[in-house]
Amino acid sequence: MTESNTPSRSRRLLSLLALATLAPLAAFADEGQWMPQQLPQLAPRLKQLGLQLPARQLADMTRHPLNAVVSLGGCSGAFVSAEGLVITNHHCAFDAIQRNATAQRNLMAEGFLARSRAEELPAGSTERFYVTDHIDDVTAEVTGGLPATLGGAERHAQIEQRIKALIAACEHDPAYRCTVPSFHRGLSYYRVRQLMIRDVRLVYAPSERIGNFGGEVDNFEWPRHTGDFAFLRAYVGRDGRPADPSPDNVPYRPRDFLTVSTAGLRENDPILLAGYPGRTQRYRLPAEVRAARDVQLPRRVAETQADIAVIRTATAPDPESVVRYASVVRGLANGLKRSQGTLDGLTRRDIAAQKDAHDADFRRWLAAQGRSDDLATLRELDAAIADDQLLSSQEFGLGVALHSDLYRSARTLYRLALEQRKPDAEREPGFQQRDLPQIQARLARLEKTSLPAVDAARWQAALQRYAALPAPTHPAGLDALLPAPDEVRARVTGSELADRARREAWMSQPVDAFEASTDPLIRLAVAHQPLLLALETRRKAVDGTLEQLVPRYMQAYIAYRQSRGEPVYPDANGTLRVTFGRVSGYRPRDGVLKLPFTTLEGVLEKHTGQAPFDAPAALREAAAAQRGGPYRDAVLGAVPVNFLSTADTTGGNSGSAVMNRRGELVGLNFDSTYEAIAKDWAFDPAMTRAIHVDIRYVLWVMQQVDHTDAVLRELTIRGTH
Repeated sequence: MTESNTPSRSRRLLSLLALATLAPLAAFADEGQWMPQQLPQLAPRLKQLGLQLPARQLADMTRHPLNAVVSLGGCSGAFVSAEGLVITNHHCAFDAIQRNATAQRNLMAEGFLARSRAEELPAGSTERFYVTDHIDDVTAEVTGGLPATLGGAERHAQIEQRIKALIAACEHDPAYRCTVPSFHRGLSYYRVRQLMIRDVRLVYAPSERIGNFGGEVDNFEWPRHTGDFAFLRAYVGRDGRPADPSPDNVPYRPRDFLTVSTAGLRENDPILLAGYPGRTQRYRLPAEVRAARDVQLPRRVAETQADIAVIRTATAPDPESVVRYASVVRGLANGLKRSQGTLDGLTRRDIAAQKDAHDADFRRWLAAQGRSDDLATLRELDAAIADDQLLSSQEFGLGVALHSDLYRSARTLYRLALEQRKPDAEREPGFQQRDLPQIQARLARLEKTSLPAVDAARWQAALQRYAALPAPTHPAGLDALLPAPDEVRARVTGSELADRARREAWMSQPVDAFEASTDPLIRLAVAHQPLLLALETRRKAVDGTLEQLVPRYMQAYIAYRQSRGEPVYPDANGTLRVTFGRVSGYRPRDGVLKLPFTTLEGVLEKHTGQAPFDAPAALREAAAAQRGGPYRDAVLGAVPVNFLSTADTTGGNSGSAVMNRRGELVGLNFDSTYEAIAKDWAFDPAMTRAIHVDIRYVLWVMQQVDHTDAVLRELTIRGTH
């Protein structure tokens, strides 16, 4: 039997998805991270919600408002002026702030404001803006005609080769970056083309005493009082095309930008949210949920806790080191709380048991429909998932054992040299010619985010933790190739890779130079390569098997969901999505009601004068003087700071534009409530709440606290109470 994706099969699949999408949605609240092209099918729901923008307009990435939404490669943002000004979260701009900070000029604590274009600071070599302008269905090109008899590794290799060819054809213009992600766990593939802007500059960020008010204490909590916002600017060459950073570049002129509204929101008002959510796991099987709850998340929590403790101890004596690792620690701490919250949510709600019941009903439905082939697929899939989990455990062990920034650089550089011996089309993804700027940027970034002594301390502690891990997490042959913990410091500090210029120079060295090198980290990378390749080969075989089985499962599962009238949308995968909802509080437990708005009064109530509740004096003075102006909400009687909505969000949605019924900017997404963290695995209408910073607080801080007159004049602001 030959598996194919003929045009007729593609049409059947699209019809299936359309019918499932058109199913009654009212019972499922605001669940769904929808692809823009699905929105016309949701027109009745959007109209019922109260949104005034036509669904077909919302689905068009070349029209307002989606043409103003941008990706930061891990966060989201939106153009808010004709001069390339982008608003996003403070924590999304934190790397840019930290890279320009020193112990003497701590921009994290002081904040930053460019009084002129000439004062705007480079955001960093890895910072990019991605503007999506085209998406096309390439499922037939990726999976069409693949024989069902292919082994896992062969299947994976053929899919990978086809994807690389599709990307190469798309990237004939170097101004664009193209990707071919899968949707519905490999059931379909779309090619996404994005304009890639390489010159990003920091314009304005408030002090972290505003932008991160409450710190890790308040992270994922409600009530919240955080001014999580910042402004960046996109620059291009004088011809209007993306260019490397240069003083000669000019601000990018986007097709459109969002108007800012000060009209405000009320409880139950509709909101629209657009951004680039990272990853969700809504369609995972019970065994996958149970593995995450019982194995993967607990060990990730323990590992992250230990790593943060090592960094803090190693950097404590030196203020410059604290600044250097500030963004690293903040990212780890955020991931830690997310992992712990997901673990708590999976346990508290017993999502595995819910999945068990759902899966049992699905299998009964398959049996009743006489779909014996699909039941056989599920049995094969159970075995493939077990293989995947075993390999994942060993990959986790590998990551712990080789936990060093500089060692990872050595490994990347040696692999690059090996891949460069091949024709570009045959190289592994991540090591093609198109990837060289990103590799160089990552190597350069270590200059601002890593120190050899701290790197050595982290690796030494990680090796000790690795030794205590269960034997099944140790990849075969790795233990004999690892340095002893007491050797690590000499290896790291004795490597020439600690020097940026020498590190980058290795990008052009041949394989022979690596294999003849006496550098202690390069020698390790060379020695480890056969083992790493063996693990990689196993991963490709496992993934290839899953790439054959999971799409068959998803096609049957979508049909099942359609029969129940449930919504069907793909898991988030870093591509542009639209979600919607209402301003709404929630009841986390019996007798407790959390209201949907917080105000400036709450900032003053929380202020202690000590981090993380140390509001700047200028903010406290302006608040005490009740200088609310047009940003004071008549109903709340104060300037609103944060608000809650039922929008379906996840990591990557940070900085996403929150819009009112007319498509005007009213806030920025930046977090979720603690009870909602497990939404990546299962949406709970009663508990899932996203946290947004109110644009009126943003404007109030800009006007009354930091006096950002030039930036304010650049915005188009409408509507007052």
